[in-house]
Amino acid sequence: MEALSPTMEEGQLVKWLKSEGDEVASGDLLAEIETDKATMELVARGDGVLRAILVEEGGTAPVGKVIAVIAGSDEDVSEFTSSAAASPVEGGAAAPVEPPVAPGVATTEAPATRPAGGGRIKASPLARRLAAAAGLDLAAVRGSGPAGRIVKHDIEAALAEGEPRARAPAASGPPSPTDYEDVPLTQMRKTIARRLVESLGPVPHFFLTIDVDMARAQEARKRINELLKPEGQGISLNDLVVRATAAALRRHPDCNAHWLGDSVRRFNRVHLGVAVAVEDGLITPVVRDADTKGVARIGVELRDMAQRARAKRLQPAEYTGATFSISNLGMFGIHEFTAVINPPEAGILAIGGVEEIPVVEGGQVMVASRMRVTMSCDHRVIDGATGARFLATLKAMLEEPAAILV
Repeated sequence: MEALSPTMEEGQLVKWLKSEGDEVASGDLLAEIETDKATMELVARGDGVLRAILVEEGGTAPVGKVIAVIAGSDEDVSEFTSSAAASPVEGGAAAPVEPPVAPGVATTEAPATRPAGGGRIKASPLARRLAAAAGLDLAAVRGSGPAGRIVKHDIEAALAEGEPRARAPAASGPPSPTDYEDVPLTQMRKTIARRLVESLGPVPHFFLTIDVDMARAQEARKRINELLKPEGQGISLNDLVVRATAAALRRHPDCNAHWLGDSVRRFNRVHLGVAVAVEDGLITPVVRDADTKGVARIGVELRDMAQRARAKRLQPAEYTGATFSISNLGMFGIHEFTAVINPPEAGILAIGGVEEIPVVEGGQVMVASRMRVTMSCDHRVIDGATGARFLATLKAMLEEPAAILV
């Protein structure tokens, strides 16, 4: 298992592109591997025959673990195959441990699905969801996956054949395995969990919140979109926020920095990480040199990277190396929130939605468009006054978008 991204510690085998017995040349595509950020291609590093696959599709293995053997057709590879059998990797030859069947719950299942000793029904999370939605008794389904694991195809086939539906749940007693679902962690979710612990524990966070009048920014967006309409393009308010943030960071390099333990690295270039929600969590594609790009170009880059991020097709260079980050949940109706810093970065902005609220101006109550921005700061790098000055600049730029270009 190769390290296919800078932060990868383990990978999940999504698909083998070669089969045992296939001839392999150096550089051939062997498999698709899901890392903590994307699905990457694993290539062969030598010539020969794919003699053994030691990690089945769906299995995971840490970086450095032998997952397959390429060798000459007459070479002895028993050393690798025997050691793999002695210590199977998670999800591969040995399926993940699942909760035991509740005592007293009678089950009948095909031998391919339940081992002779009983105790569990091996099924993928998707198969369990489909079975639960259809009221299908998993105990009556024969699994065709690795080690008899029930997969989506098995559920569809069972429904087509009219297999027995699930029994009515017991009135009392411990829950049965069909009453709940244990969802295995993806590589991305494992990394998110680890990074959160690394950030919230060691990093001394503090938070600064400011309200921004977005009336002129909305007007600027409307005018820009009218100009871009003939080209079939347009920008979002988030694109304006990214551009303004980059310009403000250029003026406040103390915030465009990394904490390195024994030094603080202040960057002369602004590379903004912009959080994008994906199926298993989030990823932060990086807009490089964002302070030198127009808002329309930023919008095009962000949409392209967001689309490829959701398809798990970003390259490592496209989601690493940010000097500062932004997370925007305004499109989900979130008014205000705090974001967790992504070390070694020293700060991150949490952008809420634009809301029409009553405000007092000149002694009069009026309706205005307001957006709340919260900055999470690493106190080892950014002091309160430093962060406040940065937010004041950002506020001024968004309230007068022409200032972004100055």
